Amino acid sequence: MHHPDTRAFPHDALRRGAGRGALMALLEERKKKLAAEGLFEDRHKKALPFLPKTVGVVTSPTGAVIRDILHRIQDRFPVRVILWPALVQGDTAAPQIVAGIRGFNAMPAGERPDVLIVGRGGGSIEDLWPFNEEEVVRAAFESHIPLISAVGHETDTTLIDYVSDARAPTPTGAAEAAVPVRADWLVSIADYGLRLTRGLKRNVNE
Repeated sequence: MHHPDTRAFPHDALRRGAGRGALMALLEERKKKLAAEGLFEDRHKKALPFLPKTVGVVTSPTGAVIRDILHRIQDRFPVRVILWPALVQGDTAAPQIVAGIRGFNAMPAGERPDVLIVGRGGGSIEDLWPFNEEEVVRAAFESHIPLISAVGHETDTTLIDYVSDARAPTPTGAAEAAVPVRADWLVSIADYGLRLTRGLKRNVNE
């Protein structure tokens, strides 16, 4: 269910260069409101799948974020990646991010991703503001698919981080949280196989 912000912040104010103090005050007010509704509580957090077959990514199709994620997943454990293109800055970014989260969730069970990454690179509070919009926060909270937020740099925090099931400091970190290291598991499987073979031989000999 969509819950409109009772005190929406006009985007033209951002364009006019509203003071950082005013934005921080609005952010704190919105954070308190959503926290009071229980959206940030740990009991709502979903566990990430150990080995997803498909990873969904909501971000810009032209930025470094998608390249970094694809590269890291390819290095660690190549799986299917689906990009939902969305603007991650500006007036129309929030509705596009919401459309991506809800669109992935609306896909048929056999086709939709097992985990989502929503992210963008660093920037000013104005640049990152779409991820503080109430409609984005609620879409992330309502996602049935486990969601990893990767917005900004390590020191940046946006409201989507509080409702996501996991928060990564960077998009590369989100890819690392989404999939394990394939080489490590091949070594482990080979070791388990060797132990099993030795155990069977020992039982036969006995």
